[in-house]
Amino acid sequence: MPSGKLYIVSTPIGNLGDFTFRAVDTLKSVQLIAAEDTRKSGVLLKHYEISTPMLPYHDHNKEQATPGLLRKLESGDDIALITDAGTPLVSDPGFYLVRAAVHSQIEVIPIPGASAMLAALVAAGLPSDRFTFEGFLPRKKGRQTRFKLLADDPRTIIIYESPHRVARTLRDIGEYMGDRQIVIGRELTKKFEEFIRGSVSEVREHLDTRSIKGEVVIMIGGNKA
Repeated sequence: MPSGKLYIVSTPIGNLGDFTFRAVDTLKSVQLIAAEDTRKSGVLLKHYEISTPMLPYHDHNKEQATPGLLRKLESGDDIALITDAGTPLVSDPGFYLVRAAVHSQIEVIPIPGASAMLAALVAAGLPSDRFTFEGFLPRKKGRQTRFKLLADDPRTIIIYESPHRVARTLRDIGEYMGDRQIVIGRELTKKFEEFIRGSVSEVREHLDTRSIKGEVVIMIGGNKA
């Protein structure tokens, strides 16, 4: 019996309409969906009338869950991997499983779709011909070193951040990288989607008068020197 296939399926980052026909068809056709959070993914599956069984797959159980998934794939089952929002493996779980599948000569098929990183970049107004994606920066150990390394990068820099750490991150950008041009994208594809543009000092001053909510993407202009 031929092995099954592992599908890496991108899901909407907020607006449920941002789901491809191919992604829906894939989730309906596979034998199992490995989801980062089955409760959150259940909302998406219900919306699109997808009844495929799910099991949890995340960073905390990946070592225990991967062997069982590989056995299912090797026995001929097709499996789809999804995360809470966006493209798996991009600051989300999945690399451990994909690497194991490749090592076991399981075919891995990407089903592209929404990505917060790319959605933010194309609307930012910063150079997009060359960029670097840093995901979530270290909270403590290695944070200062990372900022100092990025300070010399001439490319647009993209990072993810939680709303309650935005103020601290802006202070760090100003301290280690200077008063760069930055863009903050928040609540992308949702009702209160917003882009805040300006220098670090201007954006900090703006945010001093208000709070910020929702998932955040910060884009930093590259070093022009």
